[in-house]
Amino acid sequence: MPSNAMERSSESLQKFFERFVWRHFFEDVNLQEPRLAGYVTNLLAEFARTDRLYRIHNAEGRRLEQVVETLIESHPLLDAGSFDRERAVRKHVGDYTLFMTGLFPESVARQRFAKPLRLDAFVDYVKAGKESYRIVSAFDQFEYRDEAPLFRELAENFELCVMGLNLVKQDLDELQRDYYAILKNAAENS
Repeated sequence: MPSNAMERSSESLQKFFERFVWRHFFEDVNLQEPRLAGYVTNLLAEFARTDRLYRIHNAEGRRLEQVVETLIESHPLLDAGSFDRERAVRKHVGDYTLFMTGLFPESVARQRFAKPLRLDAFVDYVKAGKESYRIVSAFDQFEYRDEAPLFRELAENFELCVMGLNLVKQDLDELQRDYYAILKNAAENS
């Protein structure tokens, strides 16, 4: 897809998600922080593409799909190699765990009973997300100074963001049911 088309698609997704996120964050969970709502809206649009959801790769180039592997990749004394890499990977862990616990909590819960057992079955996604955002907020110098307070707020309000996203998920599920009903009705009446 040409970059202009991808940009327009991303903007459309942002506008689509924006009304749900802002309404639920401001009205339902009383999290009246425009920067948080904007960040989460952008996150939903970005993670709508699977390649963005699993964008972290290890040194060998293998895509990391488990939080445990990604946390190891973020450690500066193990695999991260630099503090900038630690920050980028920790930001992704925060984003990924927020996205999954907010929109796919049943998937996160199912991991505990999956066969074969995955390492992520032993990870508390909320704790990992909060800790990751807290670490990202500690990068508060130079080019990261302006973003640090946002990540501190994300860490402090992680559960409220999850609750808001759970409500967004309910809206998306309802839209999907409504759309299916319209298609089914159209098919029956044609």
